[in-house]
Amino acid sequence: MTRLAGRTAPDRYHHSVRTLALDYGERRIGVAISDATGAIAQPLETIAAKTGERGALDRIAELVRTHEVEQIVVGLPLHMNGRPGPEAERARAFGERVRARAGVAVDYLDERWTSREAERALDEAGVRRRAQRGRVDPIAAALLLRTWLELRKR
Repeated sequence: MTRLAGRTAPDRYHHSVRTLALDYGERRIGVAISDATGAIAQPLETIAAKTGERGALDRIAELVRTHEVEQIVVGLPLHMNGRPGPEAERARAFGERVRARAGVAVDYLDERWTSREAERALDEAGVRRRAQRGRVDPIAAALLLRTWLELRKR
């Protein structure tokens, strides 16, 4: 507990954890990051998975070091009935390789609607479909991260 303005506040308000979110796909990996307070999620970049998994893992590890990330959340593309399928199993396996390479904790969260929400946001912003390629993934990762941060607050 920490003393603030004559009141005692839990330490969770003072120790923040910067979190990285990954929207894993076989072609692209969307990346988002939280601010230093752990309150805001913002799109960061898209990693081309075609560079090879080793290149993607190296880039993620570099982002973890550069931004002093302590936690990663990976989106699980569950089926509409909430059950995992082969895509979710691949995302979980990728998350475990990320954990081993980057050396930070990895959590998982359902990301069934994030890509559609990201596409809708870009549509509403007037971005043409052809121009959306590569932009959807980091926005989807930011939506995933925002949900994860909100769940942690509760």
